[in-house]
Amino acid sequence: MSTSHLEILFLNNEEVNSLAGNSMPDVIHDIERVLSMLDKGEAINAGKIVLHWGKTIEEENIYGRINAMPGFVGGEYNMAGIKWIGSNPNNYKQGLPRATVTVILNDPISKVPVCISDATTVSAKRTGAVAGLAMKYLAVQNAQTMTIFGAGAQSRTQLEAAMVVRPSIKEVYITDIVFERAESYAAEMTAKYPGLKVTAVQDASDACRKSDIISTVTIATEPVVQAEWIKKGALMINNADYEYTYDCVKLADKIFVDTWETIKHRMISTVALMWRDGLFKDEQITAELGEIINGKKKGRENDEETIYFNAVGMGIEDIAVVTRAYHKAVKQGVGTKVPYWV
Repeated sequence: MSTSHLEILFLNNEEVNSLAGNSMPDVIHDIERVLSMLDKGEAINAGKIVLHWGKTIEEENIYGRINAMPGFVGGEYNMAGIKWIGSNPNNYKQGLPRATVTVILNDPISKVPVCISDATTVSAKRTGAVAGLAMKYLAVQNAQTMTIFGAGAQSRTQLEAAMVVRPSIKEVYITDIVFERAESYAAEMTAKYPGLKVTAVQDASDACRKSDIISTVTIATEPVVQAEWIKKGALMINNADYEYTYDCVKLADKIFVDTWETIKHRMISTVALMWRDGLFKDEQITAELGEIINGKKKGRENDEETIYFNAVGMGIEDIAVVTRAYHKAVKQGVGTKVPYWV
């Protein structure tokens, strides 16, 4: 590398996905390593800076936002970088995905940029992978039934991860504020997973009462899940905003998170809002998921425990997946080298 000439490797969506993003088992492995390293102090999660459009969550869900999420991942990745994600729920009107993601990788020693990559699919996959790890460590071993709220891109990776870590699942219910989307999802997933029964429902209350796992991936600003729907021993996964009532969290025997300080900083999920309102204390967190992975604390201990899990997501997760793609791209000669200093 010379100061008079520097190239950056550019990976488009097809390239990064073929190298790393398309394999859910591999992405789950990446995220498990990241959470483990974060707990051990081998990764730096610098937090999330949100560029808001609108003064409320309701307005943000109309006008969108852009998040900047820098960090460093050690170990076999050994890479710094930043995730830059723009999101607008109304993008579908233009035929665009709700969220588009760019990751920039920086050499951890020189700090110069070495790669710019699309990470839109990677972002969806790693969100599903985090939920998958929650299912792996916190769901009942023989989970049979799952209910998913929201029939968008994230709901597809939620189910994909579930089928990797809990192949015992036989029945899935899907609900969405636009019922046609739920019906389309049910048809698509039934074709994708032979032997899995996927049913679209308009009222998810009965579905939840049957479910070992409930996963919410919505842009709801009011709860979509009620405490009286939760059966004993269920795992509640709060992937996004204010999706569960406060009573759902109160009935949980154990409460787990990916990173508590970041959840409080983002201040949009149910448990974070409870903390803000003085109804939840820091010491009520049973553990962060990295502590479970590293064997420092116990996850689920029996099938009777009702568990709530909340994930806020971290840029270091995307950085790890894209770094794996970058290392393979360099070896295989994949991607486009772009002059940076000439």
